[in-house]
Amino acid sequence: MSARQEAAPRTITVPTRDGLRGARLLWAVGTLVIAVGMSSLDTSIANTALPTIAADLNASPASSVWVVNAYQLALVVSLLPVASLGEILGYRRIYVWGVAVFTLSSLACAMSWSLSTLTVARIVQGFGASGIMSVNTALIRFIYPSNRLGRGVGFNAMVVAVSTAIGPSVAAGILSVASWQWLFAVNGPLGLIAFIMALRALPDTPRHANKFDAASAALNAATFGLLIFGIGEAAHGAERLVTAAVLGGACAFGSLLIRRQLGLSAPMLPVDLYRRPMFALSSLTAFCSFAAQGLAFVSLPFYFQTGLGLTAVQTGLLLTPWPVMTGIMAPIAGPLSDRFPPAILGGIGLATLCVGLALIAVLGGHPGTFGIVWRMMVCGCGFGFFQSPNLRAIMSSAPPERSGGASGIVATSRLVGQATGAALVAFCFGLSMAYGPSLALGLGAFFAGAGSIVSFSRLAARPLGVVRRAG
Repeated sequence: MSARQEAAPRTITVPTRDGLRGARLLWAVGTLVIAVGMSSLDTSIANTALPTIAADLNASPASSVWVVNAYQLALVVSLLPVASLGEILGYRRIYVWGVAVFTLSSLACAMSWSLSTLTVARIVQGFGASGIMSVNTALIRFIYPSNRLGRGVGFNAMVVAVSTAIGPSVAAGILSVASWQWLFAVNGPLGLIAFIMALRALPDTPRHANKFDAASAALNAATFGLLIFGIGEAAHGAERLVTAAVLGGACAFGSLLIRRQLGLSAPMLPVDLYRRPMFALSSLTAFCSFAAQGLAFVSLPFYFQTGLGLTAVQTGLLLTPWPVMTGIMAPIAGPLSDRFPPAILGGIGLATLCVGLALIAVLGGHPGTFGIVWRMMVCGCGFGFFQSPNLRAIMSSAPPERSGGASGIVATSRLVGQATGAALVAFCFGLSMAYGPSLALGLGAFFAGAGSIVSFSRLAARPLGVVRRAG
C-alpha cells in the first residue's frame, strides 16, 4: 500500500433512526425548502437585474456579468470540497454554516457600493450556497424514512423547479417597487428563519474520522474552475487559443486530481462511487438532462425574440410552462420511484423530453401560442418525471457514509451540464445565426435521447450500492 493510500475510513457513529417523524420532520423539510429555494432563486434574480445593477453602479454590461460569474465560479469550485467536509464534520453542521454565510453575504451584497464590492460579496455568497447545495440531498436521506426517499427527493426537485420558474417574476416585482439592493436584502429574514429551523430540527449524521485533503481541494478548484471558465469563454466567442489553453489546463489538473483520488479511501472526487455502475450511469444521465436543459433555456429566448419577434415579457411567459410542469411532475415521480425502477421512470422522462425538444425544433417561423405552450409542457413533464427518480438512484446507489460525495456530484453534474449546454448554443449560432436555435434544440433532443438510452441501460446494472440504514 502506498503512502497516500489509507485504510477504510473510520466512522464516528451517531445514533439515528430511519428518518424523522412528526413535527421535527416538518421543521427539517421547512429549512430545506427555504434555503434551497433562496439559493435557486438567486441566480435567476441576479440575471434579470443585471442591466439595472450595471446602470446604478456605472458598470459596463460586460463587466456586470461578473455579478453572475463570480457566484457560479465560487459555487462550482467549492461543491465537492464542502461535500467532503460534510462527511467529516457532519452534514448538519455544514448546512447550518452554509445558511449563515449565505445570509450574511446576501446582506453584504445589498450594502455594496461598487461593482468590485458586489463581486466580492457574491463570491462569498457562492461559498455559502455551496454549503447548502452540496449537502442538501445528503440530508434528505437522513430526514425522510428510507421507504419515502423518492418522495423526499421529488419534493426537493419541485422546490428547485418552482424557485427557478418564479425568479424573473420575483425580480421584476421587487424592482418595480424598490431598488436592486432589496433583491439580496430579502434573504436576510428568510435566512435567519432557515438558520433557526436548521438548529432546531436537522438530524446529526455519521461522520468520518479522516482528515480533510487540502491538496485534492486545490486540484478540484483548479479543474472545475478552469473547466467552467473555459466553457464560458467558448460560449462568448473568446480567442480559440485562449479557450484551448484554459480547457487544456482543466484537463491537466483533472488528470492529477483523478490520479490522487485513486489512492484515497474516501476521495473528494468520488471515483470510488463511479465504480458502481448504477451511480456512474445515473450521473451520466443527470449530465445529459442538464445539458439538454441548458441548450433549450439559452436558445429559446433567441428563438422567441429574434425569430418570432416577441417581447421579453411574452418570452418569459412562454418559458414558464416548462418549470411549472416540472414542479408538478417531480412530486408525482418521486413516490413512484419508491415502487418502480428509476431506470424505467428516468428513461421514459428523458424520452418525453427528447420528443418535446424535437417538436419545438421543427416549429417553423409562424407557430401559434398554443402550439408553443403544449410543446413546452411536454418538455417540462419529461424533465420533471426524470429528475426525482434519478436523484433517488444516485443517492441510494451510494452507501450512507458517502452521501456527501454523492450529493456533491448531483450539484456538480447540474452546473457542468448547464454550462456545456450554453457553450454548445454558441457553437450552433456560429454555424448559422438563422437556424442556430433550431440546431441547438435538435442537439438538446439528442442529449435527452442519449440520456434516455443510458437510463434504460441501468436495468442491466448490478445494484452494488443499494445500502439501507438500520432502523
